[in-house]
This record gives sequence, C-alpha cells and structure tokens, in this order.
Amino acid sequence: MTISQWLIFLILLNLIHFLGTHKLYQKAGKKAYQALIPVYNIAVILKIIKRPWWWLFLFILPTINLIMCAVLWVETLKVFGREKFRDGLLGVITLGFYLFIINYDKDVFYRKEIDRSKRSGSAETLSSIIFAVVVATLVHNYFIQPYIIPTGSLEKSLLVGDFLLVSKFHYGTRVPTTAVSFPLVHDTLPILKKRSYLKKPQYPLVRLPALQKVKRNDIVVFNWPADTVRQFFVSEKRVDKPIDKKSNYVKRCVGLPGDTLQIIDGFVHINGTKNKLPERAKLLFPYRIYSNKGISSKRLSDLGIKDFERRYRISNITQARFQAIHSKILYTRGTTPEDFSVVTDYRGLPLDLVKSQNLQVSEILEREKTLFITPEQAGILNSVAWLDSLKQQINREQTPNEMFFPNKIPFTWNEDNFGPIILPRKGATISLSKQNLPLYKKLIVDYENNQLETNTDNILINGNKATEYTFQQDYYWMMGDNRHRSEDSRFWGFVPADHIVGKPIFIWLSIEGFTEGIKNWRIRWDRVFTIVSGKGQPKSYFIHFIGALFVWQAIVIYRKRKKKS
Repeated sequence: MTISQWLIFLILLNLIHFLGTHKLYQKAGKKAYQALIPVYNIAVILKIIKRPWWWLFLFILPTINLIMCAVLWVETLKVFGREKFRDGLLGVITLGFYLFIINYDKDVFYRKEIDRSKRSGSAETLSSIIFAVVVATLVHNYFIQPYIIPTGSLEKSLLVGDFLLVSKFHYGTRVPTTAVSFPLVHDTLPILKKRSYLKKPQYPLVRLPALQKVKRNDIVVFNWPADTVRQFFVSEKRVDKPIDKKSNYVKRCVGLPGDTLQIIDGFVHINGTKNKLPERAKLLFPYRIYSNKGISSKRLSDLGIKDFERRYRISNITQARFQAIHSKILYTRGTTPEDFSVVTDYRGLPLDLVKSQNLQVSEILEREKTLFITPEQAGILNSVAWLDSLKQQINREQTPNEMFFPNKIPFTWNEDNFGPIILPRKGATISLSKQNLPLYKKLIVDYENNQLETNTDNILINGNKATEYTFQQDYYWMMGDNRHRSEDSRFWGFVPADHIVGKPIFIWLSIEGFTEGIKNWRIRWDRVFTIVSGKGQPKSYFIHFIGALFVWQAIVIYRKRKKKS
C-alpha cells in the first residue's frame, strides 16, 4: 500500500471507531471528539477501561495490534455492563461492530468501579485467553521463535527432530510486514490447511537494531527466497508470498556480502582460501566403499556409522507380512517372490517383528555400499583391514545444465564444483553483461523490485540502458553440512538480507525418529538443553535446569511455610 492509501485506511478506521464509541466516551465523562483523534483516542479509552497507558505501544506492533483490538472490544463491553461470555464473544466475532449497538443503547451506563470477583468464569477465561495470545505472539514475533529441524541437511550439526529456540533479536528483529494474519502460525492454518494471512495490506519492511551481524559459518534461519519465484527457477507454477510468510529454512551461512565464493571438490573456498568450519560443524559427503568378502552392518555400527542401508532377502513374503514390516523398509527390490528383498536403514528389521511374523529372512552382505559420512569417519574406515577400498564420490562432470544456480545454460556448475561467484554487497556496483546477467537478474527484479528487459544489444533497467548496477541490500550464501542431501544456495542462489529471520541459540528437546510416528520417538537426552553454537562439543544443561527448578521450588515452599507460621 502507498502512503496515501494508508492515510485513507487510517482515516476510515478512526471514523468507524468514532461512530461506534463516541457516546460511550461521553458516558465515561470524556468528550465525543476524543474518539476521533488518532492514537489519542486509544490513550483515552485505555483510561476508560482502566488499563495501563503502556498498552498503547502494543497497538503499534503489527499482528499484536489486531489482537489488542479484540482485548479493547472485550474490556470496553465490560465497563459498560456487558461482561457475559456471550457479549465478549460477539464483540470479537463481529470485529467490534457489536459496540455500535451498545453505543446507541440509552440504557447502557458507565461503571467507574468494577467488582471483578463477580464476573463470570467464562468471561474471565476469554479475557485470559486473549491476553495470553497477545503475550505469546509478542514473544514469537519479536523475540524468540520455536523451530523444528524437519530434514537432515545439517546433519550432524543439527539433527532431524531437534526442537530449537531461534533468537530474532540477534540479527535485528524484523517487524512483520503482513498486516493481517492468524497469530502463532506461519503461512498455513492447522487442520484447515488454508492460508493463514491476507496478502494485502503490507507494512513497509522495518528491522530493529541488531546485537550482531551475521558471521561466516553461523547457522541461520531465513525465509526461502525461491518462494517468490518459480521453484528452483524452472517451469513450476509461481508461488507469491509476502517475505515474512515464505517457508522457513535453516542452513549454515558460508558466504558473506562481498565474498568471492567457490566450491572445489565439495569444499567451500572464500576469497581463494578453504573455509575453516567451527569444531561443532560436521560435513557429510558420500563415500563408496568396497569389500570382496561383503560389508558387515555390525562392523559399521561398531564404528559409530549409522547413515547406510541394509538389504534383506525374504523367502516367504506375503501381503500380510509385507504390511506388517512396511513402516520399517525404505524400498523393495526384486520382480518375483523368489528374489524379493527389502532395504532398510542402519537399524534393519527388528528381531521381535521378524519372529512375530515368522519371516524367513537373511541379510545380504553387499560388496559395495554408499555411506554419507564425515571425512574423519572416512579416515577411520580407510584404516580397517576388512575394507578393500574407499573413495569419496565427487561430481567433476562439467556439463551445461539448469539444475544448479543460476539455472541457465551454458553454466556448467554442480554440487561439488561451483563458481567462482561474487556475493553482492549493499552499495557495491558491478558491471552488467549478457554473460553475468543470469547470476543477478533475480536479485535486480524480484528482490530489489526493478523492471529489466533485454534486447539484441542492450540491458534495460526501468527503461534505461544499463551497463552496471548498484545493489540495494546485502546477500548471503547458505549451505547445508550434509552436502549431497541439501537443497541450498547451490540450487536457488543468494539469500537477501531482508529474508534473514534469526539465529538458532538453544536446543530444548531432541527426538530421534521424529518423522517415524510417536511410537518410534526416542529422546536424545545428550542434546536436551544444549547450546547450538560455541566451542567444544555440545553439553547438555538439562540436569542444571532440573537442579535450579528444584531449588526454586524449595524456596517457594519454605517461604509459604514461613508466612503461615
């Protein structure tokens, strides 16, 4: 919305407020015109409903202000004698227009003193719920947001099933741009599976002062830029979302604005130097191992390796038995019941399940396997006697493709060998040509809102011939530590600064088997209450928390007993 459109909207909003409440202002001993003056009318009605003046600031905050309107309607109805649950509910579901009836009702009187003990329990419950939502939304939008790791792109640094607390104030809280949205959900309403927000109106983008800048190798939560363009820049249907409602992603920031980034055989190089990751970062690469005598799953497990597949031959498979083991298998092999086999993860088929189904099963000792392991684990495997060979799988094929950024031919980059590419920095100017335009076109058009056209000879930006371009914001390069199982900047390019959400700071819960159903959940106690960043290996502070909780409860009990005595 333009400034003039916002002014018209605010004038209409205040006019509606005046028409629905000016007589109530008069009954409370105020002047009718006070209901018409923007901002001041809220300050006055806060006095009328006997609520603190600082609530006025809550009406300024996007999203919070909508919930505060509901609080205001309910509290106004109460001081004018409409304190039943039904009245409060009508005030909320009619979006405040129920106040029009009260405003013009001659039998309505203002009550200076209210005996809160006589209010109905249901009415108090409604007020408590609304205010609890206000507080929760305030914390969620401006301070700390909970987040769950859904994929393994950051294994083993962050695991699937890690429950994170993400700080929004470390990099500067980004004020929500979507004016109307359902509180405490992202872009979709649970159960209903419908959009949880209105695309218009949109507030201007504002970011509060930051405690720190994004540092190289920080783990960062950001909004997926590809939500604004064709998915991976190919022929899928365009998905348009406001910035703050795009999908949340979490990756490691390996490239900062102004860096020259290149990936050589899977390793990131910045400005010609190999990127040195923090101690807690664990890169995973695919390795192909071979043993002429067959590769033992137990031996791999004894070495702490878990990311591999196991294959079983089942000679008496039936439909009923297949359904019983279906949740434990990844896929099947074989075209006939005689050569039928199943593939599982490293845990294999549970022994009790095999016995209960009377399965005739034997594990196939494969001579070759692909493992996703760290270079350190590869070094351990390389020294064992029972393994004949080990080789990292590196993609060195340089062929024109549309799969990797910038998703245009004739670029030949791939997941292991990519670039070099310069990350745009705010205020930096680059020379534009037909050769490098694919790298920066989406930034110029989608992220910085310019019109761009090309003809046989020239590049036109906003109708003017352009041989160079100055960037309006910073851009970052995000990648997963699980290098061959991560859809990241190698596929969809740069992350604009205005898409940065926050910094993961704390793992308060971690569940193994999170995607396998609640029956298979197992708490990883060594990861509960651990800090995401820091030197050394992660340390759980759960016992410390329990101890502090116990001491606090002991103090509370002691004070209660002392007060009674």
